[in-house]
Amino acid sequence: MTMHDYRQDYDRRPRRRFLNLRMIIMLVLVAVVLGGVFGYSAVRGYMIKKFMASMGAPPQTVSTMKAEISEWQQQMRAVGSLRAVRGADLSAQVAGIVSAVHFESGAEVQEGALLVELMAADDIAKLNALKASAALARITRDRNLAQFKAQAVSKQQVDADEQNLKSAEAQVAQQEALVNYKSIRAPFAGQLGIRLVDIGQYLSAGTAVVTLQSLDPIFFDFYMPQQALDVLKTGLPVTVETDTYPGITFTGSVLAINPKVDPDTRNVQVRATLSNPEHKLLPGMYANVTLRFGEPQPYVTVPQTAISYNPYGNLVYVVDNQGNDQSGKPKLVATQKFVTLGETRGDQVAILTGIDDGQEIVTNGLNKLRNGIPVVVNNSVQPSNDANPTPPNE
Repeated sequence: MTMHDYRQDYDRRPRRRFLNLRMIIMLVLVAVVLGGVFGYSAVRGYMIKKFMASMGAPPQTVSTMKAEISEWQQQMRAVGSLRAVRGADLSAQVAGIVSAVHFESGAEVQEGALLVELMAADDIAKLNALKASAALARITRDRNLAQFKAQAVSKQQVDADEQNLKSAEAQVAQQEALVNYKSIRAPFAGQLGIRLVDIGQYLSAGTAVVTLQSLDPIFFDFYMPQQALDVLKTGLPVTVETDTYPGITFTGSVLAINPKVDPDTRNVQVRATLSNPEHKLLPGMYANVTLRFGEPQPYVTVPQTAISYNPYGNLVYVVDNQGNDQSGKPKLVATQKFVTLGETRGDQVAILTGIDDGQEIVTNGLNKLRNGIPVVVNNSVQPSNDANPTPPNE
């Protein structure tokens, strides 16, 4: 390095020192400004948090109800269908042309009532001819029997006459049955359905002419799971309801229990018999059945709206009175209580554990509550709390 270069480098040093000093001052100022901004934000957040904590959560308006003890009898429910005690689609055993119809659609008939006649003039004529032959065979048998006593004919002749008479009488009986087949009669008392034939119509054997159903009493068939076999027994009272007649119940009892469990569904068929004097229940209808058994048991019951259903456990909110506030009003707080639920009926649910009789529980407004939050009670609107509710349109 020459002397000239050394002097130039020496002349630049004060300028570098000045630039470095300016940079340091600028960085210090920026750090002070940012520190002030962040410090202000932190202090402001802390003060807001402290202020909100000192204010506490605002009270939430809820409705409440006292938990009560109800006497519930054990019961099972199922859906089934109705079946006539005796029911049949009546038809002709032989073919023929309808000559007379002796019933009206929907009529009540007694056992043996004549319903439909088929043309049977030729069959009746043949029957009369066979009866004449049978009468002649009887006369011949009687005459030869008298002669046999006088030893005028042989025993073989008398035996032949006896067989001829029996054969003739059998043919008469056969023809009488054929004539009777041309008349369709009610095999039992009941209610007829809609007439399916007209006079002059040709009927093939087996063609239905009308349905006949015995409606009082009436069967009700339904299925229960195999676990119910422990309590199922004949004579168990049943109550049947159908949406066809809202608010009306039909009573009866278990008539029979199938001795075989369905291997596909593991259900057992049960048949009950119901009183049906007004013929409101018809075969083929479906209905709901309730079976009650055992002695009534006391349960603490609450409306289902009071239950908060959660995957980690069901709970209710109990209102606790923690004294009075500064203005002298009761200080009410909602406290969570985990509960074990039992059977549900209508609007109610049974509480097995977790709630005692007489505790005040929250019934509306659960979604805005948490443990320990203050509440204000307003019971101007209450949920339905009926074990057997009836829809308002019914």
